[in-house]
Amino acid sequence: MSATPTTRPTVTEREARQVAEAAREQQWRKPSFAKELFLGRFRLDLIHPHPLPADEDVQRGEEFLAKLRDFCETKIDSARIERDAQIPDEVIDGLKELGALGMKIDTKYGGLGLTQVYYNKALALVGSASPAIGALLSAHQSIGVPQPLKQFGTQEQKDTFLPRCARTDISAFLLTEPDVGSDPARLATTAVPEGDDYVLDGVKLWTTNGVVADLLVVMARVPKSEGHKGGITAFVVEAASEGITVENRNAFMGLRGLENGVTRFHQVRVPAANRIGPEGAGLKIALTTLNTGRLSLPAMCVGAGKWCLKIAREWSGAREQWGKPVALHEAVGSKISFIAATTFALEAVLDLSSQMADEDRNDIRIEAALAKLYGSEMACLMADELVQIRGGRGFETAESLRARGERAVPAEQLLRDLRINRIFEGSTEIMHLLIAREAVDAHLSVAGDLIDPDKSLQDKARAGAQAGVFYAKWLPKLVAGPGQLPTSYAEFKREVDLSGHLRYVERTARKLARSTFYAMSRWQGRMETKQGFLGRIVDIGAELFAMSAACVRAELLRGQGDHGREAYQLADAFCRQSRLRVEELFGRLWSNTDDLDRKVVKGVLAGTYEWLEHGVVDPSGEGPWIAAAPPGPSTKENLHRPIR
Repeated sequence: MSATPTTRPTVTEREARQVAEAAREQQWRKPSFAKELFLGRFRLDLIHPHPLPADEDVQRGEEFLAKLRDFCETKIDSARIERDAQIPDEVIDGLKELGALGMKIDTKYGGLGLTQVYYNKALALVGSASPAIGALLSAHQSIGVPQPLKQFGTQEQKDTFLPRCARTDISAFLLTEPDVGSDPARLATTAVPEGDDYVLDGVKLWTTNGVVADLLVVMARVPKSEGHKGGITAFVVEAASEGITVENRNAFMGLRGLENGVTRFHQVRVPAANRIGPEGAGLKIALTTLNTGRLSLPAMCVGAGKWCLKIAREWSGAREQWGKPVALHEAVGSKISFIAATTFALEAVLDLSSQMADEDRNDIRIEAALAKLYGSEMACLMADELVQIRGGRGFETAESLRARGERAVPAEQLLRDLRINRIFEGSTEIMHLLIAREAVDAHLSVAGDLIDPDKSLQDKARAGAQAGVFYAKWLPKLVAGPGQLPTSYAEFKREVDLSGHLRYVERTARKLARSTFYAMSRWQGRMETKQGFLGRIVDIGAELFAMSAACVRAELLRGQGDHGREAYQLADAFCRQSRLRVEELFGRLWSNTDDLDRKVVKGVLAGTYEWLEHGVVDPSGEGPWIAAAPPGPSTKENLHRPIR
């Protein structure tokens, strides 16, 4: 019998950070528009002219979208999924027959071989019909078995599993545990080598697709031993294996059709041939998979924005107050303008990032992360504004509206469904830190040893010399640039002038880089604790990226004769709105309540303000904040429900 752990690994904050640092991709082998932007270099040449897909990719993608649209309109009953909290088996069977499980899988394995661009368009489409179905397809292909095998799998693994994933088998990704979220250093699930197998023990939480999955990607810790490097490792596991129990199907405020559960592994034997990559490479595989996998989430945010715009337009034109449609009242009109401009920008960010992913000319790890961060935050704002525009009807359920004879508009459902996107695949707070780490990578690579308390004086002296050379070349370039010349980016000056916005991006990128340098000089080793500051730096970069993408997309559409004038208007509106947000963020870099907030938090935790909680009752049920999940056999009914 294999040994099973009795205690969860205990790690310090520094050890946890070292694990995360070891897992990230260290080198920048290809140019990155967003990385350059954070360094104060506006490399418009990396994104303009806007890259375009090949004609055959367009034809294959459009043909599938036509079939998928018909399926969405005739086979998907979103109200039924919301009411029953489950996607009907016949709908999933229909998606399998359509080939939707294999959208991103190569045709030689039975997939459709769609590009990232068209995969995302398909997710936006199906997600507008049912966000739960969009989540199922995304989890299966973006983070489930297909993507890590595509990038890291052996040929034998691809031949074995990809044909199944393309047509019949649903996959899931299992990393999170009851007491482990964004801190994988504390991962407790183990995979103990035993002969030609590994034996898995542990419990996984929030296993999207886990209830119905046929194949699992499982992250588990291999103990270090003779002949085994050990470390967090990725495995493909058959969901029907003996010892696997789906102990709970979780329910949420939104995405009610989501097949998300708690999965227990007890003495589960997994062939060594099913290990993805070497031992210890699991986190790196997970993070690399997410570099493009994260683009699926903003795809569904774009779909949500398009639907918000449609409903806002139709409703606010029909609803009259004080003698005219509510859309013509400025208080409502500003919300509609925000939804329209932001939807245009989100689609620009998504399409640009996706096409760059398809071409593989640029390193898009920051672009994809920014798309996820910005898309999830802005989509929630757009849905909230739609609910406000709809008034009381926005708060009312679609079923209630239908029951009293009105159009069943699920605005409140959309708000609930979108809320998870600010948490899925890296919460907003974690995304801020992840992007910030990549954004300051150039600084840390030359000056990191200066602020590392574990480095010797000799190392610090060497780092100081390197930093001196780097900053002597870099800092003077932040003083002036094309953004100060009124003739720069003249090709974007049409009936509506976007050139001024691009000049603003160039100037502001340099200002952003100067602010980052000043902060590093001021706080040095304490910089990593200034999460409020880092979050604002990242948010500014996200706005600049979105402005750039919006302008480039507008020019592309103008050149194609495809609503070019209207695209320029939307890009102009978005950039003007974005600039206001950027200026506010810059103001809050140095004028904020971060220090005071820390004092208040300490007081809250110490019970100093507990008197403020008096006068209410707590309707919460009894139980621990985090359920104990010791390894061992399951005592619960297996809720695993494969769809065949």
